Amino acid sequence: MTMMMFSLLLLLCIHCPVSMSVTVSSSKTKVEVHEHTDAVLSCDFRTEKDQNPRIEWKKKEKAVTFVYFNNKFIGSYAGRAKMEGAALTIHSVTQKDSGEYRCEVTASDDHVNFGEATVTLDVHVPPHIPSCEVPSSVFAGSDLELLCKDKQSVPPATYSWYKDNRALKVSSDAAYSMDARRGTLKFTSVSKVDSGMYRCESSNSVGAPKSCVAQQLKVIDYPVDITILIAGASGFVIVTLLCCICVCVCRRRGRREKEKKTKSTKSYNPPPPPPPPPPIHNIKTYKATQSFMI
Repeated sequence: MTMMMFSLLLLLCIHCPVSMSVTVSSSKTKVEVHEHTDAVLSCDFRTEKDQNPRIEWKKKEKAVTFVYFNNKFIGSYAGRAKMEGAALTIHSVTQKDSGEYRCEVTASDDHVNFGEATVTLDVHVPPHIPSCEVPSSVFAGSDLELLCKDKQSVPPATYSWYKDNRALKVSSDAAYSMDARRGTLKFTSVSKVDSGMYRCESSNSVGAPKSCVAQQLKVIDYPVDITILIAGASGFVIVTLLCCICVCVCRRRGRREKEKKTKSTKSYNPPPPPPPPPPIHNIKTYKATQSFMI
């Protein structure tokens, strides 16, 4: 019985075709490197029969573009990349090189002749000198927002503010608030004690923090003459408005009285004078000549 089963299995192995296929993999599917260093994207493959498979590298962006095609590098990768087997090495990478790369191997002699592996490249950028927006002067009692931004650091930078080279810290009794991710420093009502030299510092996990040049902020009071000028201007505006209102009211009254007189004049129409009496002509006079008595 055992010999019969063994013979049957041997016959099946002889007559059934062996599935031959190319297999592609990567020992490191996510690569993180610093800017201006080399990035190695691994690609390992195995074929059953084809000893000279076709190897291609592509980058997936908005559209898929070639990196290595027809045994040569394409576009910006020419002259700054190399191939070792199927592994891709990119020299002096920048943030533009970040993205998803695909290693494709085609073995035409294998039964399943195509395989691929994907590698993600993240290029980390150390902090750059941030741009800081600090006004030179501001009036006391007004609200104020200082801005700080570093658009080039990867991962995104976090921010801290300094006044007179002392780090500002948020507390319950502080007259300001800070947003470490947005880089803002807000005052609801500045006072003269807030005057000083302000600077911002950006930092991330890649390199040393970078700071902008400190800038002078001066909080000044409203001068007395300006206050008087504002009060006088306000009074002048009020008087002018009152005069305009009085003039408008008087004009409206005059127009109404004039309209009333016009209407009364138009409503009374005196009757026409009577016609003159006709002239008297050919009127005969009679004299009594006889008297009648009964």
